[in-house]
Amino acid sequence: MSEALYERYKDALRRGHIAAQRGRPEEALTAYRAAIEIAPDRVLPYVSVGNVLARLGRHDDALASFDLALERAPSDEAAIRGRIDALVALGRRREAAETLDRLSAELDGQGRLAEACDAAVEALVLAESRDRRSDVEAYAKRLRSEGRDMASTTALGRALEILGDAGPRVVRPATTAGTLAASAAGDDPESADDAEDAPTAAVVAAIPPAPVRVDLLAAAERALDGDDPDAVRKTALAAAAAQRRDGQLEAALDTCYMALARLPADPDIHLALAGLYLDRGWRVSAVDKIILLGRLADLTADDATHDRLAMLVAERLKDEPRLAARYG
Repeated sequence: MSEALYERYKDALRRGHIAAQRGRPEEALTAYRAAIEIAPDRVLPYVSVGNVLARLGRHDDALASFDLALERAPSDEAAIRGRIDALVALGRRREAAETLDRLSAELDGQGRLAEACDAAVEALVLAESRDRRSDVEAYAKRLRSEGRDMASTTALGRALEILGDAGPRVVRPATTAGTLAASAAGDDPESADDAEDAPTAAVVAAIPPAPVRVDLLAAAERALDGDDPDAVRKTALAAAAAQRRDGQLEAALDTCYMALARLPADPDIHLALAGLYLDRGWRVSAVDKIILLGRLADLTADDATHDRLAMLVAERLKDEPRLAARYG
């Protein structure tokens, strides 16, 4: 690019920035598009157009602009973050989570561990899966050993909260409440009184591994093969409920995670997961799930889901302060 052309490019960008700051979006778009015409391989004008379109509520157009930016620079962080925001605004949560997976890997590769963990946590919240939960657990483990600053401490706290205080616990069969509390606290009987969210004795009875039932696995797999969303939902939920009754909580979780890959915003599947989290002793994760599902129900005016959430809270979380104001 010649010096004269570069000056025209910079001037177009400057005009776009000024117009955007002064609340003149159409003028900003005209200037940014002029910059694109001058330098079509530069990333910044596409990102700038995307940001203005997003503020105008034109999220489909914003997404297209961010994608054009990423075609030119696949690792551009501003374009990746813009894409995530646009996908969330469009309700395309699974794609947003996949983009967050990508961002997390990019940040980790740059040595930005705390930010990588935060991106992984956000991906897990948007679209739960066993792989994403494992990623967050791995980041939390690394932050414990490698983190030395406030950002690392804060990111670790967020990761542990979404995992349920200390993440999934391996609970061994127990015959007394004292042994049970010790297991939840880390096998130290003296720390049993300090254990938080220790599963109940009834839960522990369900957690020890049971022989895998082929019929339940087959039912779960069939649930994901159909093209009818309602049939997928019903079959998956029935399979998860049967696995839960049979003491196979991990299999039931896997079935729900797989179903969410097909139906990421389905309230029935999220409700089933909240119940399984409580069965598993992951109280914080269950509460987070209920809060998130309540927000989704607000957006869709889904009173039926609110009623079911209130019932779940009354049955199993009536002493939870974070839910008392809404469902107490």
